[in-house]
Amino acid sequence: MISKRQYLVFGRLFYECLLLNFCVLFVLFIRTPDLLNSFSDIGFRENLFTLLAVFNVSWLMIILADGNLENHIMGSFQERSRQVVRNGFIFIGIMATLTILLKVEYFNRSSLLLPIFLFTICNIVLLKPLFEFMKRRTRYASTHYNVLLVGNGKVAHKIFDYTKQHSHLGYEMVGVIGDDTESLANRIGGLNDLGNILDSQEIDEIFISLPQQREEEIKTAIKTADLRGVRVNLVPETPLYVGQNYRSYALDSSMPVYQLRKSPLDKFRNYLLKKAFDMVFAASVMILLSPILLLIAILIKLDGRGPILYAPIRKGEAGTTFRCLKFRTMSECDDPKNGTRSTIKNDPRITKIGKFLRKYDLDELPQFINVLRGEMSVIGPRPHRVNLQNDFRQIVDEYMIRHYIKPGLSGWAQVNGWRGPTETVRQKTERINHDLWYIENWSFWLDIKIVFRTVFGRKARQNAF
Repeated sequence: MISKRQYLVFGRLFYECLLLNFCVLFVLFIRTPDLLNSFSDIGFRENLFTLLAVFNVSWLMIILADGNLENHIMGSFQERSRQVVRNGFIFIGIMATLTILLKVEYFNRSSLLLPIFLFTICNIVLLKPLFEFMKRRTRYASTHYNVLLVGNGKVAHKIFDYTKQHSHLGYEMVGVIGDDTESLANRIGGLNDLGNILDSQEIDEIFISLPQQREEEIKTAIKTADLRGVRVNLVPETPLYVGQNYRSYALDSSMPVYQLRKSPLDKFRNYLLKKAFDMVFAASVMILLSPILLLIAILIKLDGRGPILYAPIRKGEAGTTFRCLKFRTMSECDDPKNGTRSTIKNDPRITKIGKFLRKYDLDELPQFINVLRGEMSVIGPRPHRVNLQNDFRQIVDEYMIRHYIKPGLSGWAQVNGWRGPTETVRQKTERINHDLWYIENWSFWLDIKIVFRTVFGRKARQNAF
């Protein structure tokens, strides 16, 4: 599953590439009136397709390499304009170099420079109307970024106005809550109603704009959002509540905002790298181990009556639910949706083949299908049952933050020995603390390290029964 914000970024990149191709073809058509007739020339067609490929790949490389990709896509008009112009100059240099190296014929320098110049101008002027068009399409309705405003005063008014004026960026203002926000439109409750509103409506982020004198109310609002896994953006007069894990940015170049619970995976570039790794790794495992998967399926059938797979309901990214695929290892499986029975050591329900599969985690292999379906990641917090989630939430306030990212087949908690029973408070807190550390300190090499320790480490199979 692609998160709403990543889906929006994908959509905007797609529209930019369409605009780029239009500019290239438009310039070629103006400078080559018999462009359509030239398609009969095989050499012309090959060079045209090569040129379009070089243009698109070069542009994507430039913006993906940009450390401020989110600003390029979702930033204000001024921020986008500066970045588009700067990237335009880089684009010219890269295109000139690549076309020489690839020996693209038929096209002169003006055929390279004019499309980039036209694209730069159109990218600044036309992208907002294109985004508005995209927002009106019904297929994107579910990707609107639902925002709730908590607060009052001038800053709250600015945030409210900003989300309304920049709705083309995906913002959808659900409402405003506060005890003295009558002057703001769309007030839907007071501060005491925050928990009920987050439970009853689909909220992706909240903006908190309260005076620093109302410290306890700010802390309560942050805790309420954390309990439900809702991202928090703090817009204070001074950043009192930011620590190590926060990201600062500006709305409309005038309002400083501090996004709490920062994760490296919030950056589109890192998200894309992890997504690519998931797809390649999962597909490779499914192909290479297909004979073993088939053999396991046959052994399960021979071992006893019942289905080959067991698919319990689990909680995923942003609190969504999905069917987590496993090889069946028990003669009597718990209810997939409302099951509450945890596996215990020497559980009599475990079959003979199931005992072997569980010992070496082979029963988890079908979850690579969940990875290919976009419901899970190779590495991430392990998915929990609904009843277990409710239990954890009462013990660890920050538990729901683990739903910021997709659950994984293995995770930092598992390779450090925190898997299996969750009977004590320490077992629960250590598992969650390791999950949160992973979210806040993710790197590609950390994922590789966890994969290695999952396969070869002793702790990864500790408490496996």
